[in-house]
Amino acid sequence: MHDPDTLVYVPAPQLADAADDRGEPGTRGPELPQGDREAAPAVADIVAQAVARGMPDGAGPEGDDGDDPEDAPGRGLAVTDVPVHLPFPPVAARAPRPGGAPAGSPAAAPAARRSATRPAPGRRVPRGDDRLREHHGPVLPGWVGVAVGGLALAGCLAVFWRAGALPGVFEAAAGATPRPYHGLRPTHWPPLAFLGIVALLALGGLGRGKTGHAYVLTLFGRYRGTVRRTGLIWVSPLLLRRRVDVRLRHWRSDPMPAVDSGGLALQVVVQVVWQVKDTARAVLAVEDHTEYLAEQVESAMARVLSQLPADAFHEDAPTLRDAEAVGDALTRMLAAETEAVGIEVYSAQPTRIEYAPEVAEAMRRRRVAAIDAKHRDTVLTSVVDAVDDTVHRLTSRGLVELDDYERKALVKDLTVAFYTGRSE
Repeated sequence: MHDPDTLVYVPAPQLADAADDRGEPGTRGPELPQGDREAAPAVADIVAQAVARGMPDGAGPEGDDGDDPEDAPGRGLAVTDVPVHLPFPPVAARAPRPGGAPAGSPAAAPAARRSATRPAPGRRVPRGDDRLREHHGPVLPGWVGVAVGGLALAGCLAVFWRAGALPGVFEAAAGATPRPYHGLRPTHWPPLAFLGIVALLALGGLGRGKTGHAYVLTLFGRYRGTVRRTGLIWVSPLLLRRRVDVRLRHWRSDPMPAVDSGGLALQVVVQVVWQVKDTARAVLAVEDHTEYLAEQVESAMARVLSQLPADAFHEDAPTLRDAEAVGDALTRMLAAETEAVGIEVYSAQPTRIEYAPEVAEAMRRRRVAAIDAKHRDTVLTSVVDAVDDTVHRLTSRGLVELDDYERKALVKDLTVAFYTGRSE
């Protein structure tokens, strides 16, 4: 019973030579003459020949006595096991992953597949359908429909005149010769039907394109294109038209509830400047793009405002009073959220940030106290500087000579006098 890590048996001298060539240790048997060692084939060739012949070993002490020159160097020599890794290039050991299994092991493959298919943590920005993008729809100038419809109606009148069904007043006005009426024959109905259908299609497809509006065309629920032309246009009556406002628009919200980073209730009013850029997505990717925009404004505002405090009373720190920074963050977030529905947001700016009525009075008192404390600190700093300057001038010019007790008394009196005067 052989070790499962062994492959075949080969002569020991060849194993030693192969191990020496690879820089790996091997088991060396009886030495062969220099000529025999040079004539011996490589270990990999012997292994390939042995596998091709279906023999357990390519050459050994029990081999046949034929005249095969490839078997001659191995006769009468000891045999030994060949480790599996010798016939193949050395493979660097794979470092185990934190999970325990190497990177290339079979146990790591299912974990890698699971990690590849697992969604990324956190919120995901909505993405629109790449197949649903605005493109030009089938439209013709309005005069084409008018001309075709007029010709079709003229053809119908000609058929009625040939049948004698045209009233005499029209015949006299057109200067045509009156014809007796014998009824509409079967040969008259096919041209009348064809010309009538053409007239209905030509005149029924006429429409008016307004500046700042576009038509989204669908056929049996499938998007067929967008028409942004203005003036008299002709669109197939079989296509369903939906008008979309593509002008630059602004929307001002009602006071919306929110909270700051400290959990204080706020009321915020936001003004958004936006425009429909992709009419196909604005109409077909969402039920109502204006309502979707309003909901996303409230959601984005709640996320942005919850990252900063409304006021920093006793320290210089970023707050929600920095309208420009808050507006930039809100605009970027809202633009990413509404891109999937074909809306481009240019500006989203909070116009008013106030405390909710239930906390407004308490926060007003706190703000007044913070302002008063800051004012007192400023006044005290200026008083101390004035006292220090006064004492320094008196002593440096030699006007007075003060010991430690007298200096403290003078500083105290000057501080009280200056602070009282500044307070008044």
